Amino acid sequence: MDFLTAAMLAAVGVAAGIIASIIGGAAVVVYPALIAAGVPPQAAAASNLTALMPGTMLAALADRSQLPKFNRDFVLLIIASISGAAAGAVLLLWTPERLFTKLVPLLLGFATLLFAYAERISKWLRARAHKRGRSIEFDVTSLKFLLPVSFYGGYFGAGVGIMILGVFSVATGGEYRSANVTKNFVSSLNGFAASMVFIWQGAVMWPQTLALMAGMLVGGIAGSYIARILSREVVRVLVVGFGATLTIVFAWQYWF
Repeated sequence: MDFLTAAMLAAVGVAAGIIASIIGGAAVVVYPALIAAGVPPQAAAASNLTALMPGTMLAALADRSQLPKFNRDFVLLIIASISGAAAGAVLLLWTPERLFTKLVPLLLGFATLLFAYAERISKWLRARAHKRGRSIEFDVTSLKFLLPVSFYGGYFGAGVGIMILGVFSVATGGEYRSANVTKNFVSSLNGFAASMVFIWQGAVMWPQTLALMAGMLVGGIAGSYIARILSREVVRVLVVGFGATLTIVFAWQYWF
């Protein structure tokens, strides 16, 4: 890898780190950059997750006051999520991407709608639970759909941040900052689990990955501070707009 390619990947990494820490869906800029740098598609999926993980973890730790309490339910959710990501990573190494990528646009579209109507969905779920004498917390019982999202994140990863943000937005009643910090924390752990599988199998292309990682560390920290000052309406427009764009891009790529 020459210097210009490394510089290009580092610059893309800064942009990707900001996108990932604020919204999610950084793959829309990372994958084309990795392919342009000569990385095969399957290795690009592995390298993307490995490069992104440290930046999103730093973004979460920079605003860690917004994380939920590390009680039994939240720990169980993290364990289930990491397990799903690891299983998805193993499957990626065993099967062709095309068997799964047909679902990508549907999943992204669903996640975008989930985020857009998170507050209404949350109120409905909480009102329904209240009538039954129960409450909705961060746990694997009430958030069953996080496991398949994490599985998808380990397998392919494109847009997984938006999907997890949609799930946590419902859990927080549409409160973006808390949902986003938790999304960064959980997705970074998912990325770590998947990365261990990829590294063990020798699927990561390290020169390109390290160049991206350097930029993503800078972008992740910058994004964590930008996310604190954005208003809820601005975030809603950004996430829904970006999610809809990703849905269209991947629908065009995988369906036509």
